Amino acid sequence: MATFLYRVGRLAFRRRWYVALVWAAVLAAVGLGALKAPGAADEGFSMPGIESQKAFDLMEQRFPGATADGATARVVFVAPNGQKVTAADHKKAVEDTVAGLADGSQVASAVNPFQARAVSKDGTTAYATVTYKVAADDLTDASKEQLEHALEEARDTGLTVDAGGSAMADGGGAGGTAELIGVAIAAVVLLVTFGSLAAAGLPLLTALIGVGVSMATILALSDALGLSTTTGTLAMMLGLAVGIDYALFVVSRYREERARGRAPQEATALAVGTAGSAVVFAGLTVVIALAGLAVVGIPMLTKMGLAAAGAVVVAVLIALTLVPAFLGFWPSAVLRRKDRGPGRTGEEAKDNGGTRWARFVLRRPLPVLILGVVGLGALALPMTSLQLGMPGDEAKPTSTTERRAYDALAEGFGPGFNGPLTVVVDAKGADDAQAAAAAISKDIGATKGIVSVSPARFNEAGDTAVFSVVPSTAPTDEKTKDLVTTIRGERPGIESETGATYEVTGTTALNIDISEKVQSALVPYLIVVVGLAIVLLLVVFRSLLVPLKAALGFLLSVLASLGAVVVVFQEGHGAGLLGVETTGPIMSLMPIFLVGIVFGLAMDYEVFLLSRMREAYVHGETSHQAVTSGFRHSARVVVAAALIMIAVFAGFIGESDSMIKMIGFGLATAVLLDAFVVRMAIVPAVLALLGDKAWWLPKWLDRILPRVDVEGEALTRGADNPEPAPADEEAARV
Repeated sequence: MATFLYRVGRLAFRRRWYVALVWAAVLAAVGLGALKAPGAADEGFSMPGIESQKAFDLMEQRFPGATADGATARVVFVAPNGQKVTAADHKKAVEDTVAGLADGSQVASAVNPFQARAVSKDGTTAYATVTYKVAADDLTDASKEQLEHALEEARDTGLTVDAGGSAMADGGGAGGTAELIGVAIAAVVLLVTFGSLAAAGLPLLTALIGVGVSMATILALSDALGLSTTTGTLAMMLGLAVGIDYALFVVSRYREERARGRAPQEATALAVGTAGSAVVFAGLTVVIALAGLAVVGIPMLTKMGLAAAGAVVVAVLIALTLVPAFLGFWPSAVLRRKDRGPGRTGEEAKDNGGTRWARFVLRRPLPVLILGVVGLGALALPMTSLQLGMPGDEAKPTSTTERRAYDALAEGFGPGFNGPLTVVVDAKGADDAQAAAAAISKDIGATKGIVSVSPARFNEAGDTAVFSVVPSTAPTDEKTKDLVTTIRGERPGIESETGATYEVTGTTALNIDISEKVQSALVPYLIVVVGLAIVLLLVVFRSLLVPLKAALGFLLSVLASLGAVVVVFQEGHGAGLLGVETTGPIMSLMPIFLVGIVFGLAMDYEVFLLSRMREAYVHGETSHQAVTSGFRHSARVVVAAALIMIAVFAGFIGESDSMIKMIGFGLATAVLLDAFVVRMAIVPAVLALLGDKAWWLPKWLDRILPRVDVEGEALTRGADNPEPAPADEEAARV
């Protein structure tokens, strides 16, 4: 591996113009494809294998066209204090607003609340449902402006008017602000780390090129592969983070080799052969973790994982080819000013903060290990009360009309009104379909925790009925989850009596089912991903205990970060500091996101840090000396890489979308804990306690495992006495 990558780096340096032109051509080609590609149709969220999805599929089959994905808006009217919406002037204002909304060119229907009995019992609140002919993404600006204008006119009459529903979606996702903040902080970190504008700018430039290629490819293939705009959010987030980090490690190793007196071309080749090997295997662990998301069985999550894995592959390829090509263009610009010029190669650092920290841990391994494990364990404790769900409008800021509409409906009609359950009755096997549906409706309506049941609506064939059930508790309340379980548990008895079967669906039931499926998929996912990564690390480090230690350290950091997410977003401690106005269940996909993404990133630091220790150990140093050498060469760069990732992820905390905010906080916290507590403290402490046993491998296993030479032993053996080649120096200046 190291020899092959050495040749790749040397070739990229020598043929830098060709390499740069190839990447420019790739960027132009995918960019052109992205511009010409039609927008991907939003296929909606689906999760095969759960009851909610089966019920929805049955509705589509038995009620063709009725479940079309048209946008909806629920307009809520609230009368001033002490008044009622049924008063003549308010009633006229509501009816005029609904009539105006019905005139829209894309509007299919606008239901008058007084005709649909959509008025609260106390008469203070009413709502009108507006259904559109097209999906939310296809709504024109004119339609959105008409809705906003109607709301403003209604407010002018003295009513409090707000609206929720898919028509109000702004097509969110992470905007450009988060990325700009992350890039700006990354630039500062790189500048402090390298002390050179060129050295700081090169990783940023190559990472942005990689993100450009990845995002343009996703857009170009969106229609063919059914990708949506949200698919690329994770790819952009990770592509930027790992793109900077991978280039950072190659440039850092290049500067180190130049400090040893090597010529630019040789230094570049050695940097790609050694640091590049670590980049390849670190990238592989991230790809394994992301591709493993397919195990969960959620199509959207699978697409997000594969798209992000593609972005990581692009980042690896750029680090191995474009970075050495750019080093060929500016061989001395990335060096510190004092190290530039003929004969002014710097001296390799003997002592730095990394070595001092390593010696501190080596002298006190047991206290450091205990403190680290106990601290992470304490942070992980709140995870025992983790509640999963899918935050909706209730999690949005109170400044949004969607949140105000949600609160108004909850106050006027009860907390369960915002999350009704939909019951689909399949009466094909019943003698009397209508009687069977009525019996099922009556039995479900008698269940404790049910406020109301709507009249059943039959399809044209008369063999399928649908009715809504309003719980007494909010959609994210644990009692609502218990209610769904109770209704489903009563099914066998009701089916035996009526001869008809039924299933429970709706947004609330769907979210409950998703949470349960994600929880059940978490352990298999961990086994697959951690198992494959352990095998990979076994090959890389040729050690039995190092991969096991790496996996256990990861579990500690991911559990602690989940605990921190629970503390802030579920229990509300410090939520105000992050702009979180409403706490509640943690997003169902959050554990999977954290496990998948953080595992890959954690293994990045493990590979980069341990590969230098392994390299020193292979070259004859004792186990303690190898730890010190690894920290001397890698600690500063690992710290910089971690700070960059934290900055990139933390930038997303500023987004208004609660889910993106939660993901950004969770990832930033996980990287912080994993890099600084696990990799920088627990890892050296464990290695100090294990000594030579850390690198032990059974002889039979040593014979079986392939040799990849990630530490570059074959390269450094022949390059211990470097003689700068004049031709290389001359070529570097061309």
